[in-house]
Amino acid sequence: MEPLVLTFDIGTQSARAVLVDDKGSILHKAQHHFDEPYFSLEPGWAEQRGEFYWEQLCALSQELKSASGADWARIAGVSVTTIRDTTICVDKNGVPLRPAILWLDKRETEGVAPLPFYKSAIFALVGMSEKVKLIRRISVCNWLMKNEPENWEKTHKYLMLSGYMHFCLCGRMIDSTANIIGHVPFDNKKKKWMSRSKLTYCVFPVPKSKLCELCPPGTVIGGISKAAAMQTGIAEGTPVIATGSDKGCESLGLSCTTPEKAAISFGTTATIQYTTDRYVEPQAFMPAYPAALESCWSPEIEIYRGYWLVAWFVNEFADKERREATELGVSPEDILNKRLGEVPAGCEGLVLQPYFTPGISMPRARGSIVGFSQVHTKMHLYRAIIEGINFALINGMKSLEKRMSVKTKALYLAGGGSQSAEICQITADMFGVPAYRTQTYEAAVIGSSMLSFTALGRFKSIEDAMRSMVHIRDVFEPNEQIHRCYERLYSDVFTKTYKRLKPIYRKSYI
Repeated sequence: MEPLVLTFDIGTQSARAVLVDDKGSILHKAQHHFDEPYFSLEPGWAEQRGEFYWEQLCALSQELKSASGADWARIAGVSVTTIRDTTICVDKNGVPLRPAILWLDKRETEGVAPLPFYKSAIFALVGMSEKVKLIRRISVCNWLMKNEPENWEKTHKYLMLSGYMHFCLCGRMIDSTANIIGHVPFDNKKKKWMSRSKLTYCVFPVPKSKLCELCPPGTVIGGISKAAAMQTGIAEGTPVIATGSDKGCESLGLSCTTPEKAAISFGTTATIQYTTDRYVEPQAFMPAYPAALESCWSPEIEIYRGYWLVAWFVNEFADKERREATELGVSPEDILNKRLGEVPAGCEGLVLQPYFTPGISMPRARGSIVGFSQVHTKMHLYRAIIEGINFALINGMKSLEKRMSVKTKALYLAGGGSQSAEICQITADMFGVPAYRTQTYEAAVIGSSMLSFTALGRFKSIEDAMRSMVHIRDVFEPNEQIHRCYERLYSDVFTKTYKRLKPIYRKSYI
């Protein structure tokens, strides 16, 4: 009986349970879209009950068990890949003390205590004073220490969502180094918790006693506990493997293990990520993340409100398409994507900057759309969103290429947006290199399953797993004439817009 891996993929807006074989085929899948992905008690907050994610996992597991028949007995291992920078405070029994705080939460801590003079002087010397101040303000651990001291005092472990899922499955508060991506005192280069003497420890001063045990990605961390077996329907004792974050597993599941390959994720957060065997900061003083491939790192540029913008457009402007989609039994995005060809490349001068949520490098940015004229329609705006996200990712690519001294030769696409052949072709045309689509857009599931099969001894190495489990399905070659059009729009309009609007963005914050 050939073994299968059961992988759970917990995202911002939905969760999936998937049974995968060692050829990279998805045999069975269950998915829940969250009616309320998060709630906001205050403007800009994004919280969710920690138990919510466990309840979803259990429900999905039971649903998949009912649907998969005899294949359920073939499960040889279980893994979980989750969204990043989503934290949960738990007590000694692993019970959440307050709701989880998601990666897109925008609360800030007022009145953070000043740093020691000598550390402030060092940060000033290297030009990091303002960034450090901002990072301290937006780091959830600092907010908890100041605003919820009683909860912080009771906190036994300050876990990432992945670590909490591991505890729920096998009873251990442990996490993979490839999951520790967020505002915590983690040394990304050495892949271990920072010592108190580290210069940047003061930015996220979480006591080491509140931090969980770490292990390399692809480690068997225990077996399904008796309690978890009752709730999930998974056989007690089934090995649980710690793998990596959703984006890290996506890169692995796309076969992007060398730096000339760029992994692009068209998810709620859109990213361009590389895998390299040397530590390269994607921006000055900003860390490269530990890769799901143990000996490597993943420099990355994020567009925080990436394909969230598509959902925003559908909610705000696509009532007609939503009604039509209901009648046809498809998604509104399917209908809109089929119409992308109605609008010429470059949207006849309409250019969108997708900075609806600013980042560390652009703390006062706003989203903007420039170039409107009487020719523009709703579909122009939709295509401008797709192109705007890609322009921002191209900007990231050029920055990363320069820092890594590498030229991108190919793109590998994943995430919900990659299901559209139209979006894939637009992407190839804009970047000017071939874009590849593998056998499934569920690349994070494939990457996590590859690590699991290798940990269980099914493959001798990740390279063997990759050869067996990753298969190119489609190739999108760039149209050079269209690419030149995009190059002009990128250099003459997109790259200049932020600089020109930056003073206005600053004044627009009231």
